[in-house]
Amino acid sequence: MSDIDIAQNAKMVPVINLAKDKYGIPSTDLDPYGHYKAKLSLEYIDNLSHKKEEGKLILVTAISPTPAGEGKTTTTVGLGDAMNKIGKKTMICLREPSLGPCFGLKGGAAGGGYSQVVPMEDINLHFTGDFHAIAVAHNLLAAMIDNHIHQGNALNIDSRRIKFKRVIDMNDRALRDITIGQGGLANGYLRQDGFDIVVASEVMAILCLATNRADLKERLGRIVIGYKTDGSTAIYASDLKAHGAMAAVLKDAIKPNIVQTLENNLAIIHGGPFANIAHGCNSVIATKTALKLADYVVTEAGFGADLGAEKFLNIKCRSSKLKPSAVVLVATVRALKYHGGVEKDHLNQENLEALEKGFSNIKKHITNITKQYNLPVVVSINHFTFDTDDETKLLKRKCEELGVKCVVSSHWADGGAGAEELANEIVEIVDNKDAKFDYLYDDKLPLWEKIETIATKIYGAKEIVASAKIHKEIDKLQEIHGTLPICMAKTQMSFSTDPFLRGAPKNHIVEISEVKLQNGAGFIVVIAGNMMTMPGLPKVPTAEKIDIDDNGMITGLF
Repeated sequence: MSDIDIAQNAKMVPVINLAKDKYGIPSTDLDPYGHYKAKLSLEYIDNLSHKKEEGKLILVTAISPTPAGEGKTTTTVGLGDAMNKIGKKTMICLREPSLGPCFGLKGGAAGGGYSQVVPMEDINLHFTGDFHAIAVAHNLLAAMIDNHIHQGNALNIDSRRIKFKRVIDMNDRALRDITIGQGGLANGYLRQDGFDIVVASEVMAILCLATNRADLKERLGRIVIGYKTDGSTAIYASDLKAHGAMAAVLKDAIKPNIVQTLENNLAIIHGGPFANIAHGCNSVIATKTALKLADYVVTEAGFGADLGAEKFLNIKCRSSKLKPSAVVLVATVRALKYHGGVEKDHLNQENLEALEKGFSNIKKHITNITKQYNLPVVVSINHFTFDTDDETKLLKRKCEELGVKCVVSSHWADGGAGAEELANEIVEIVDNKDAKFDYLYDDKLPLWEKIETIATKIYGAKEIVASAKIHKEIDKLQEIHGTLPICMAKTQMSFSTDPFLRGAPKNHIVEISEVKLQNGAGFIVVIAGNMMTMPGLPKVPTAEKIDIDDNGMITGLF
């Protein structure tokens, strides 16, 4: 059966009953959205903060993505179910899917096969409205900027130096660069503008990093929307008195969402920035709540470990003081053969030579995690029926040569039972080894050197380069914001900025094309290469396959 067929045949239980029976969460502290999804009250979460005991945090990440797929979310769900199956009180924390990829190329983000979170259609389509609220809050500020200029511009906003685009939760390349205010004075001030996708919004990042409503509102007020006509004085959302209304719009969106896995284990899904253009992690509130409710928490970070895990560890953990105990690195035999030069149509054929060549990709990720962050790692091979015994034996041997355990998991086909070996390996590590987690760089390191450190140590680059204009912008940011971490935006398909360079390219050059201050989120976005913050739809969008019948049954979603 397809993922959606499996999900629609799931035997769900009312999520309020599940929360009460397994975690003792009172129904009065849940805001239900139907029977199978609910929001957790901030008052209940605040009460949990007094608990001294916390669970242990496990991060699931992956090799560099390929068209063959890897299954990071599927592994997160399967591992969570497996740990509960072996008697370990475990909760998973995931990101919310974006509508852009759901209708575009990538599809949904609720897991797959028999390792899914449900209700799958709801989670992938609108869910509890969090992304809609984020878009409204973001675009409210954008509207107030242009209205302020139209009404006399008392703040002397330089319309040429506005740094705040609009957003929409859809892949739409036509909106990347637009002109607004056309049609005369009644329609506002004529200027260039554009749209980003919602997951790239600073408001999204703020929601995911905020710890409570007060922190949310304060961060929203810190957003730099642009500069005055003197060229140097920053203008903040608080100067426009927009942050209070924005926080009001987000009053429910800040509450974490709870759903369940196919095996009726509780899952928290909250927030969802992309790791190739943002920091790529679920919300701090969700992760910290789960750590108070469970003995073990399994969470994910977007795309490959060079992006999602790097930002999870250097941005999210730095901001929230979270410390992971272990990392699961997800790979597939097919994906590694792709990194070894095999094209997609031939990945189901045994090819030990290509697999050994493609191992360079996973080796670089393993080295980064163990050497740069001092974290223990277990490799999880997401099993496909076409994988041969010789291929899996080769992978296990190569991992063992690096001192890393490699486990073949069949959770896609077998649910939690297929990931029990992985679960036992992880429990063995987190219960018996003290992780000596360390950041990649120090706060006090200059911004340019932070960027250089990420590029050379994590990406394997020879150097970073930038135009004189970019150098000047970085020097200016250094004066006031030099202690902020870096959020790199680059292609997810390669360690380099060239999406077609597979494996683990070395001595490549990373060109910095843009830098953006996200003051409310608390980091500097650095765009490398031709990375865009508004994706386009593919030639054949997934939307062409999605439909709904007269009984409300959705098909074609995956």
